[in-house]
Amino acid sequence: MNLLSLIVQTHHTSEFCLIKPFKMDEKMNYDRELAGKTALVTGGTKGVGRAIAKRLALAGANVLITARNKPADLAFYFIAADLAVPEGTSKVIGEVIENFGGVDILINNLGGSETAGDGFAVLSDNDWEMALRTNLLAPVRLDRGLLPLMLAKGEGVIIHIASIQARLPLYESTLPYAAAKAGLLNYSKSLSNEVTPKGVRVLTVSPGWIKTEASVRMMERIAASSGISTEEATQNVMYALGGIPIGRPADPEDVAELVGFVVSPRASYLSGTEFIIDGGTIRTI
Repeated sequence: MNLLSLIVQTHHTSEFCLIKPFKMDEKMNYDRELAGKTALVTGGTKGVGRAIAKRLALAGANVLITARNKPADLAFYFIAADLAVPEGTSKVIGEVIENFGGVDILINNLGGSETAGDGFAVLSDNDWEMALRTNLLAPVRLDRGLLPLMLAKGEGVIIHIASIQARLPLYESTLPYAAAKAGLLNYSKSLSNEVTPKGVRVLTVSPGWIKTEASVRMMERIAASSGISTEEATQNVMYALGGIPIGRPADPEDVAELVGFVVSPRASYLSGTEFIIDGGTIRTI
């Protein structure tokens, strides 16, 4: 049997839903390419989440954001919730379904580390559980609540914002966070294998160092626990990462631009893939 025959046979014997291809000769207004789409961005009030929300809105999407605290300069539909607990994710899922009938794009951006940076011995069960709840279980629960509506329509996009620490863990700074993000990476790939044939694309975006308020606070925590200056803590983490060949940390807008592309119709053939955006930090293939 030749390759073409095998492809044809697979096409006729497998159950799957073809995702509509984007043709390069189609006329498209890139400024409004997400018009008519509803997008939910978790952790959407600050840093990368805020930049992603703005980017999707510029592309025409109706953007919803969720976080624990309501921002002063609210520009999007906002749902106050703590996604680290089941009650928070249930609240968001219920409100989104009741008021919008679901979403077309789900950006699981929420994440972070609040643990000490002195290695495994100082970490409590609570440290580990909080990292797992925030960085892994929150997106799992949101997917479980909102994905069935995407499957019913036969289309949708889910993005999991992970981290290069899933592949480059730093035991002296963010051990539980790195482990949770590694779990998210594995989960995202597994979910894609299940639902991509049914029309829903699932992708992971793994940033490296990003210049945000949260990253500055993390350096301050490391400095305080190690008895060094914030500048020294920053240099130590940079050294542990192996440096950033491009010469600077990412801006939140750098990550948002990548997300804006992968959720668009122009990326209709992309699924099950991890996109690393780290300025060249990871130096292995």
